[in-house]
Amino acid sequence: MTPNKSDDPEFSRRLGRRTALGVTAGAGAAALLGLTAGPAAATPRGRKSRAPRVRGFASRFAEVNGTRLHYVIGGQGDPLVLLPGWPRTWYQFHKIMPPLARHYQVIAPDLRGMGDSDKPAGGYDKKTMARDIYELLRSLGHSQAYIAGEDIGSMVAHSFAANHPEATRKVALWEAGHPTEVFNEMRMLPQPGRPAPWWFAFNQLDQLPEQLLEGRFRFIVDWLIGLQGGDPNAFSEETRAVYAAAYNTPDAIRGGNGWYQTFQQDIADLRDYPVLTMPLLGIGGQYYELLLAQMEGLAADARYVELKGAGHYLAEERPDDIVRELTAFFA
Repeated sequence: MTPNKSDDPEFSRRLGRRTALGVTAGAGAAALLGLTAGPAAATPRGRKSRAPRVRGFASRFAEVNGTRLHYVIGGQGDPLVLLPGWPRTWYQFHKIMPPLARHYQVIAPDLRGMGDSDKPAGGYDKKTMARDIYELLRSLGHSQAYIAGEDIGSMVAHSFAANHPEATRKVALWEAGHPTEVFNEMRMLPQPGRPAPWWFAFNQLDQLPEQLLEGRFRFIVDWLIGLQGGDPNAFSEETRAVYAAAYNTPDAIRGGNGWYQTFQQDIADLRDYPVLTMPLLGIGGQYYELLLAQMEGLAADARYVELKGAGHYLAEERPDDIVRELTAFFA
């Protein structure tokens, strides 16, 4: 007879600890762990950001392209936009923002559907999301910027450069590029030595992800870090709780899934994009070969850097390397 784990005091203790660290919904996980709210920046609707603080950065909101974006901003110099990925928020850049702010005005938004930004019913194709960022820059008085992105953010960065070349000084992207036909060739079953990206298909389902993951997103956060994190110790309990809280609600799960549900539209849009002519830097860790395959023929002035031994979450696992490569490239 199989013992009932619920009767095991040690199991109950560990389950309770995990719940306290972020399995439950809402912003309470971050508060429980002592993460303070960001600066008291009221939204146009009177709300305040739940974002953790990064010293020297202010939390703000802007109404752009028919939606409301949350962003953090700090530093001085030419503007540098950092675009985050799934399943994280602007906070994935918290290790690289302070050193970059010595040279640039760093702007790190929550993408449409992410964190404290709005989660509308549509607009998750990367062209529309790039327009969000373009209008955000214009609202800040900038006509040009350096654009950088990781994961989903790299897709938006490429689309920004293709649709707004006059506003793009240089573009850097890492750990996957814009959706191409390469995505349609990816296998969902595990291959020798390669993880199976089952979430690409799962995130394109309607309603089921919200039903399964509401209040349980910490399991996804931990599982993905275990699979794709070259150094899982680079992610503190506080950081994991921030991401879990950001995606624990049905609207947040639906918003993030919207980025995946538009991949076919993104692939179709790419066919009409010009070859990028501004300088481009591509950086890869776990998915370096995928990045090269995706970028083939898409950029005329590109250089690529492989961070050997790295996982997927480079801004958090290898922050010193990312800062070094970005400052050298954008100089």
